[in-house]
Amino acid sequence: MNIYSLSGPSGTGKSTSALQFAHDHQIQAIIDDGLLIVNGEKVAGTSAKFEKNIVTAVRRAIFDEEWHKADIMDALSNVPVDSILIIGTSDKMTKRIAKRLELGDIQHYYYVEDVRSTKEIQMARFVREFQGKHVMPVPYKQVEQNFFKRLVQRGKEIFSPNREKLGETTIVRPDFHHQSITISQAVYTDIIKHVVANNPYITRMNHLHFSVATVPTMRIDVSILAPVNYYVPDMLKQLQREIAQSFLFHFQVEPEEIHITLSNTESKKSH
Repeated sequence: MNIYSLSGPSGTGKSTSALQFAHDHQIQAIIDDGLLIVNGEKVAGTSAKFEKNIVTAVRRAIFDEEWHKADIMDALSNVPVDSILIIGTSDKMTKRIAKRLELGDIQHYYYVEDVRSTKEIQMARFVREFQGKHVMPVPYKQVEQNFFKRLVQRGKEIFSPNREKLGETTIVRPDFHHQSITISQAVYTDIIKHVVANNPYITRMNHLHFSVATVPTMRIDVSILAPVNYYVPDMLKQLQREIAQSFLFHFQVEPEEIHITLSNTESKKSH
């Protein structure tokens, strides 16, 4: 058995990247949060995300109970796989899972920083910490929705470069995740308005559409100062950078999209 480890802190996007990583490394099976996933489909196990508290969730993820261990080992004995990816929060955890399931030694160690950019990790942390959302690398139809009273929604379909479907993700909010931070929409928009108001070339913000369904995106329409004796594209890029830096400072994430359009030019009124 060719065994891979992918580890990193909770909420950094390991499960989101698992299907693509497995495809890129020709890995047939994935162990993630108590589940055995083969070719993008759950074949055995019970997810740690079904648990009511963090202690039992960790025990589920490391196959602490004999029946859970036996369920996975029985499935592996009946599924022809010669490579497997174990996902965990640390090398210690993935080694413990490999030993518990009697898989043998891990030969290949990877870390979330190897497969995700800094910005992608920031976005994953934002979704986890501010929205309490977790990703499962299994299809929506395979998630037992009665376990999640607050949120179960489709994630995204994962495709290879040649458009072969590798699998799907599902987004859930587990019962044990109570520590997410709720931020009013007004807080986000006030920060944007403050940055725009302090730009010397902007005379007025005409429209602002802001969304944080997953990660922050925004569309802003502004009027700019006339006469236009400055280079507008550079000014708008600087405004985008200032908004991104402000979000990074306050929320540890940069917006995924900052679209800025111009309606007209006008002279600033003196007061």
